[in-house]
Amino acid sequence: MTARPGEVVVPEAFADLPTPLVADACLRCDVPVRAADPGIRAVVAGQRIAGRVLPVRHYGSVDVFLEAFGRAEAGDVLVIDNGGRSDEACVGDLVVLEAEAAGVAGLVVWGLHRDTPELAAIGLPVFSYGSYPRGPVRLDERETGALVTARFGLHLVSAGDIVFADDDGVLFVAAERAEQVLVTARQIWRTERDQAGRIREGQTLRQQTAFDDYLARRAADPSYTFRRHLRRIGGAIEE
Repeated sequence: MTARPGEVVVPEAFADLPTPLVADACLRCDVPVRAADPGIRAVVAGQRIAGRVLPVRHYGSVDVFLEAFGRAEAGDVLVIDNGGRSDEACVGDLVVLEAEAAGVAGLVVWGLHRDTPELAAIGLPVFSYGSYPRGPVRLDERETGALVTARFGLHLVSAGDIVFADDDGVLFVAAERAEQVLVTARQIWRTERDQAGRIREGQTLRQQTAFDDYLARRAADPSYTFRRHLRRIGGAIEE
């Protein structure tokens, strides 16, 4: 993935970081946690993607996808706004093959896919809310910003965002904050791995987090939260 002005190269940095840690890092960095609604999954379990959002809104025809691919740069992730519809599949094997030919790193769909065996054989990561055999039978009027922004549940995303996806779900992070978030996620990951190792060696999480001290402090000051306590002692569980 080639960096563009104002953009950070992220796939390698995300390679072994799960999305829950990225979400935790967003909280710590005061970055909005923009997560896709629960239920989105990769067609092939275990796949993961990270890259610049290539937004597109679907209106019932594949022509808008083909136009988007003409704008794609290597490593982009096609983020499809199909309104979360459950009455049609908006992508199948031909669109995914064309995405691969355009250098797109994967697809994230606010909607459904079809041709599941073929998509699994192609191997390009596709995240959607499930499969459905019927394609679109509608042709809606196209909006002006069809290739500028995409709605994904409550979130509006654009080329100024990075999308992260794995078995736990999908997150969108502003590109200008992505590097900071990933560095913080890496720090949290190291802390949590250390904590997990110490639990296996016999030191409980309550001991590691000085939980009795936390309870005493909370009794004296009801506003003293566990998150505040963890930050004070350098622990990491909640974020």
